Amino acid sequence: MGETAAQRAFQKARLKKKQKGDAAQLFERALKLHESGLLPDAKAVYRQILRLEPNHFNALYLLGRLEYGAQRHREAESLLTRAVQADPRSADAHLHLGLVLNALGRFEEARASYQQAVALAPNDATALNNLGSVCRNLNRLDEAIDSYDRAIALQGDSAEIHYNRGLVLLDLKRHEEALAAFERTLAINPRHAPALSDRGNAFYRLGRFTEALDSLDRSLALEPASARTWVNRAEVCLQTKRIADAIASCERSLALQPDGPDPQVPFILGRCFTELGQINEAIASFDMALAIQPDFEFAMSNKIFALDFADDATFQSQNDARRDWWMKIGAQVAAPPPYRHPNNRDPDRRLVLGYVSADFRHHSAGRAFKPVLRNHDKALFEVICYSCAERPRAGVEEFRQIADRWREVSQRSDERFDAQIRSDAVDILIDLSGHTDGNRLGLFARKPAPIQVHGWGHVTPPGVPTIDYVFADPVSIPPEVRHLFCETIYDLPCILTIEPLPAGVTHAETPALANGFVTFGVFNRINKITDAAAALWSRILLQVPRSRLLLKHYALDDPVVRGNLIARFARFGAPVERIDLMGTTKRLEHLLALNRVDICFDPFPHGGGASTWEALQMGVPVIAKLGNMQVARAAAAIVTAAGLGDWVARSEDEYVEIAVAKASQVPALAQLRRALPARLAASPAGNPVRYAEAVETAYRTMWRTYCAATSG
Repeated sequence: MGETAAQRAFQKARLKKKQKGDAAQLFERALKLHESGLLPDAKAVYRQILRLEPNHFNALYLLGRLEYGAQRHREAESLLTRAVQADPRSADAHLHLGLVLNALGRFEEARASYQQAVALAPNDATALNNLGSVCRNLNRLDEAIDSYDRAIALQGDSAEIHYNRGLVLLDLKRHEEALAAFERTLAINPRHAPALSDRGNAFYRLGRFTEALDSLDRSLALEPASARTWVNRAEVCLQTKRIADAIASCERSLALQPDGPDPQVPFILGRCFTELGQINEAIASFDMALAIQPDFEFAMSNKIFALDFADDATFQSQNDARRDWWMKIGAQVAAPPPYRHPNNRDPDRRLVLGYVSADFRHHSAGRAFKPVLRNHDKALFEVICYSCAERPRAGVEEFRQIADRWREVSQRSDERFDAQIRSDAVDILIDLSGHTDGNRLGLFARKPAPIQVHGWGHVTPPGVPTIDYVFADPVSIPPEVRHLFCETIYDLPCILTIEPLPAGVTHAETPALANGFVTFGVFNRINKITDAAAALWSRILLQVPRSRLLLKHYALDDPVVRGNLIARFARFGAPVERIDLMGTTKRLEHLLALNRVDICFDPFPHGGGASTWEALQMGVPVIAKLGNMQVARAAAAIVTAAGLGDWVARSEDEYVEIAVAKASQVPALAQLRRALPARLAASPAGNPVRYAEAVETAYRTMWRTYCAATSG
């Protein structure tokens, strides 16, 4: 006779009881092996248990932890998922599943697991710490801070939790608080090398460069093989103009990354090469950073900035690079049209202007837009300044006094910044940075204001379709290339103006009258002096008997830079004994040094802006060359606006001809020098009040056009 159903059930129950007994014995054996460090043997026994009892929670959980420790993340995920199913109330199982998911880069799922662990064990500081870390990975920074604060309330003596909290505060640009978090970490563990490194980063962000370098060097003394700390050190050296030291730190970092560099390293190298005027090397470095991380926004913007110095750059290539930024960065966050703004569409009411810049300070860009802000008619325009500077800068208080409202926004995300602008009911939002440091072009992509304009901080338009207008003039952007721009070009008397000279500046007679020879001058950044410019100026020195050349820039404080520059001129046959170099001076002394100069040379392809205006204000005419992109035409635009069109060259040969001819006419130079300051002060381009009136006319025209297009 066959087995009855009752007999089969009895046999199954007896087998299950035996298996449980066997599993219990095996588990005791597995634990002993595990605790003894015999992990392969322990894993084998855990697997044997699971063949007998597939839902054995402890075997699933402990084997999952072992597989995670061996970086077998897929296997660990499977085991820990089954463990959670076997015991949904185990906070530890949820916690370790979160660790595995985080290692797999599945951050949202990891966050959910950590949240479940915290819900089951709200006093588990480890779970809260891990939740904070995954929230940082997801850029949920406020949520991360909340998790770390709760963890610290439970375990305030944990160096690691304080350190992790400091990292998020750095991300939030709350640098003083980040510094305090790292100090607390080091009070608990003075040899915490990563905290020393990131404390250096916090000091750097606060502009405390000496302390930053000291902290980074202390970190490297503990962990000399930290590639990231060498990167941080390179950035501080770059900021303090220790370019050779920055490059050496980058090279140390590269040597410690055999599997490929952190994209930050070629990025910093690119910035170093830009400072040195080695533009091809700079662009190649930025391209390397972008090959590693294609959406590296800072590398993309710095490459765009470097292209301003490239000999072969054109309006077309410049716009192509900006279009690439838009497709990879801007378009990803851009609000889709139509843009809806509730602003009152009265065409004649008082307008709210929002100016966005990291350069509300003593800076060449600030000197270009300060006169506009200062001379606004406050009965017709309210001025809000949105400061994006990460650290205190000299001269900021003057801009604070000009503004009707002042907003510190460097620590605000684009989302929060967008909300602030809408809350302030800004009618016209003006970008003053372009692709320079501290820009917020991602914000402008969101279109937080009805009208958006690019102004004077960077003469090349940013190439952002959500920016409606750019200020220019017919020389800087000629009519035949305007179709290349996504923004509408609005012409002013000149692409930019300049603030009046400070008190205490005295004007001298043309020095050639007393010297008996002509002195040429270049007061621009050293990285603007290309080989082509150096070769051309060498030709002029050779053709103008006894003439001298005065070069002035802060980088010339460095003996290596001085030596390299003189060597470059020597290669082109220049009489180097007739070349004088000046380094850093205070602004007043910088301007007074122009009293030693008869004629200024404008470099190319990247010409001057504020430096051109300052020379003209001091009565020194400037020879400028028209180029094939906007930065190569800005100086020519200024010189033309000053009524000196005969000082603008269309070619290198014409540049030489102008220099030689004008140098031979010393009495005419003297007459021009006496007349030029007053001529500028009366012109629409050089008179700040008249220039500001032209800008206000532009804003009112833009606003009325907008109201007419959107009313009804």
